[in-house]
Amino acid sequence: INPNYAEAYNNRGNALIKLKRIKLATESYEEAIKSKPNLEFLLGSILHAKQSMCNWESYEKDLKILTQKIIDGDKVSPPFDTLSFFDSLKLQRISAEKWVKDKFPLKNIFGPITKRKKEKKIRLGYYSSDFHNHPVSFLLAYLLELHDKSKFELIGLSFGPEKKDEMRKRVSSTFDQFINVNLKNDKEVVQLSRDLKIDIAVDLTGFTSNTSTSRFGIFIERCAPIQVNYLGYPSTTGADCIDYIIGDKVVIPKENQKDYSEKIIYLPDCFMGNDFTKKISDKIFTREELGLPKEGFVFCCFNKNYKITPNVFDCWMKILKKVKGSVLWLFENNPITIKNLQQEANKRDIGSDRLIFAKPMVLDKHLARHKVADLFVDTFPYTAHTTCSDALWAGLPVLTCAGESFASRVSASLLNAIGLSELATHTIKGYEDMAIELANNPIRLKKIKNELEKNKLEKPLFNTKLFTKNIESAYVKIYDRYLQNLPADNIEIE
Repeated sequence: INPNYAEAYNNRGNALIKLKRIKLATESYEEAIKSKPNLEFLLGSILHAKQSMCNWESYEKDLKILTQKIIDGDKVSPPFDTLSFFDSLKLQRISAEKWVKDKFPLKNIFGPITKRKKEKKIRLGYYSSDFHNHPVSFLLAYLLELHDKSKFELIGLSFGPEKKDEMRKRVSSTFDQFINVNLKNDKEVVQLSRDLKIDIAVDLTGFTSNTSTSRFGIFIERCAPIQVNYLGYPSTTGADCIDYIIGDKVVIPKENQKDYSEKIIYLPDCFMGNDFTKKISDKIFTREELGLPKEGFVFCCFNKNYKITPNVFDCWMKILKKVKGSVLWLFENNPITIKNLQQEANKRDIGSDRLIFAKPMVLDKHLARHKVADLFVDTFPYTAHTTCSDALWAGLPVLTCAGESFASRVSASLLNAIGLSELATHTIKGYEDMAIELANNPIRLKKIKNELEKNKLEKPLFNTKLFTKNIESAYVKIYDRYLQNLPADNIEIE
């Protein structure tokens, strides 16, 4: 009927992304932009889809255009996509503010929540699309099990897919009430939340996907008197309706508070919860069965492919050049990405056989195969999050480069909380030099690995009981402020 219907091509692109058919999605987006070059939020979607395939044609040029358009106030990128493009809190906040204003206008359907009196238990609502086999649930499962049920009533509201997997069963059983609201609209979820008298609503999803998955409209209309951004979306939401973001002094240094619309809850060690009970398979993998060479240093990065930028890849190839016989072990996303990365390696005079790709595996075996690698080399500006936690739990040191943004400082936070802050560098050159030095200095690397094994049991990072105590203290503190009619403010948990 209308072959130039840009919005239809854009919607088809979004659907294909969800189906993980990235090449077809990119083609659909490009058809949309041909018909309507200024279609809202499309340019960022195209660049993110291309980045997911490590297709870096015109990468620098596209980023310059995107940067200028964001500064000019154009609606050009979903906020999640900007986390892997820029290490700029300013650009990330502008993108988030534009997205919220456009996609989630406040309708004031319900009006303010009636002031509540103190109850015996704080009603704590966790809202997520990821209560199934997903990194968010892998990180939080033990925290949910350890919550003090004499002080908190736990309510889980799931707006994700109905998956009957192992983690869904485990997580859902921890709540006093677990409610699937996937088929309810935002208005119905807000009304339900108010009827349940939820005191603190914790959004575990944020803008990690498009509007249908994030369901941010629930928070715009105030489902609870206190609303918190935590874990899923590592940046500011740019929204007045979110009172707090949970962080720590590494991911959000005090000088960066001005770039967040939320007030900061500073947890004492690390903002990220971890599961001390996470099982690692007893299986001992050989290099051969994982497709790795018998000899040579194994650099590894199991981050999703969209986090790999040309600058990081340049750095990795320089490292491979200087560490003879070394290989780089990457997560296999799709065949197109493999082909593109092999071509990019060849362009930099590195044989494509020095890139090895790891197929997906069940979590306990995935953790076990980390032991075959020598050093995890992180991406930048969007660093490893759950993948960093997994590597450290499996005993594999992680080398990172910390920037300005929350997303760029997560690995540094985890390393700090496990007593290995020396592995958090602050320049790409420093990162490159340390990777080469560690690969060529087996004694120092062995010392770091021994320290990691010891610190896993002694330092705060994997002490889930301590973490639970700290986050519960935070919840009590913000609840008490609410009862005293005090506005949200930055708070520190000692």
